[in-house]
Amino acid sequence: MSRIRDLIMLSLMLGVSLPTHASATTPEQLIQTNCAGCHADQNDPDAPYSRMSWQRKTPEGWQMTLFRMQHVHGVKFIDPAEQLSPDGVMRVLVRHFADTRGLTPAEAEPYRYILEKRLNTIEPKDEELYVTMCARCHSEARVGLQRRSEEEWRHLVHFHLAQFPTSEYSMYGRDRAWRDIALNEMVPLLTERYGLNEAQWTDWQASAAPQPEGRWRVSGYMPSNGSLDAVMTVTPADDGTYSIDLAGTTADGESVTGSGTALVYSGFEWRASVDIDGTSFKQVFALDQNRQTLAGRMFMTGQTEMGFDITAVKDTGAAAMIAVVPGAVQIGREAELVILGTQLAGPVSVGEGLELVEVVSLEADRARIKVRATENAAEGLSSISVGQQTMTNAVTRYAQLDRLEVSPAFAVGRVGENGGSQPKVHALFDAIGWSAGPDGESGTDDDLRLGPVSAQWHVEPWDAQAERDGDVNFAGIMDRDTGIFTPGAAGPNPERKYSTNNAGNLKVVATRTEDDKQLSADGHLIVTVQRWNNPPIP
Repeated sequence: MSRIRDLIMLSLMLGVSLPTHASATTPEQLIQTNCAGCHADQNDPDAPYSRMSWQRKTPEGWQMTLFRMQHVHGVKFIDPAEQLSPDGVMRVLVRHFADTRGLTPAEAEPYRYILEKRLNTIEPKDEELYVTMCARCHSEARVGLQRRSEEEWRHLVHFHLAQFPTSEYSMYGRDRAWRDIALNEMVPLLTERYGLNEAQWTDWQASAAPQPEGRWRVSGYMPSNGSLDAVMTVTPADDGTYSIDLAGTTADGESVTGSGTALVYSGFEWRASVDIDGTSFKQVFALDQNRQTLAGRMFMTGQTEMGFDITAVKDTGAAAMIAVVPGAVQIGREAELVILGTQLAGPVSVGEGLELVEVVSLEADRARIKVRATENAAEGLSSISVGQQTMTNAVTRYAQLDRLEVSPAFAVGRVGENGGSQPKVHALFDAIGWSAGPDGESGTDDDLRLGPVSAQWHVEPWDAQAERDGDVNFAGIMDRDTGIFTPGAAGPNPERKYSTNNAGNLKVVATRTEDDKQLSADGHLIVTVQRWNNPPIP
């Protein structure tokens, strides 16, 4: 037996292809055929394979592991032509590992931003040891979305030194005993913070299996674009996947229709590919503990910055209110509101400070009402009820729009195209309105957030160097009305000093005239070069 394993190891090191037997159809058979040669059976029924049995990861984490086996270690067990087919080896193994060695909702929740491709998230790297030893090269989320035994964290340190020997010689490595710190300080820290914790995973696996089939009421919002009001119908298929049909409208009344296929990993991780009016989208959602809500992002394939924040509630046949759009009414004025929900029925009523002017329409999925914030109402929050269902804090009553805020406050765009393989990465901005609140002073704790408001947009140099370099003229174009910034073309630009590329350091400015008063706010935008390495978890 040891002779056979030696030959297998030698063939893998030499890059020799090992066959995938046609009879290997179940995940366990595929592992025995393709993995067990190196990750030998340890004669432990609870942890039969070295390395694999002592880790837990998200679907994306296991996908990256299998990709590394194939492209770094020379394993040839995956046929590129079939690896993404419903019964392809890659998909079967990712699903098996995520379902048997995954993360729980509580473990994944702090780092969902990286899975949902929220590009402008700034991680709170306030722990110097962690920053210098790990997060100088990759995101904190990449570490936080794993669970390993102490031995496995130790193996990971040795893997870094073998696979990336510059770890000890690059910045924050060469000025300290990197290996000793990694083994003696980081391994205990990572074990304490992200240990294997099998009990937590076992408890989650014992919970009810997901049953996402049915009708889902969807509410979404895309920065610089507006809201999405839709219904998603989910139907189970024989191969364990789900078919999706999506129909709805955007804020400007445009219809949205699409269909696709979804998988649920680890009992809650929803991943789907959907074609919407001829454009390919990915869905990265999470089911809640009771499998009654879905939340996450739906973004364009290949352009992850273009996407909707999504909340969906399963239509169980009971009445439910999901959202009220818009969420603010100025005192003394009238506004038309849309109430999104399921099985809406019964009289409509409004809370303190609001007056119901008219019920324009009342349907099971949505209601349209006209309300007025009464003249003598104080600034604050009001509830709205339909039948027995009440949404507290549904509407903000405000005296006036006092200030703007640019969201996100910091963003990154990337040049692209121009004959290259990478697309441009846009930057999307919203102007968020705020009222000064009851104390009349902006910037205090009682300020009231009013949500996105219309504004005019432009860019300016961030600093004196950006002005000298003419970044505003080369880095890209800001759409005056939408707040969408389109970066410049990739490659050297002969019109720039030293023929440098179209990178830039810009201030993003939103302005709005409100009651003869000019309001403005600004944010920071870095336009930089292409990102060539785009793993599922950076």
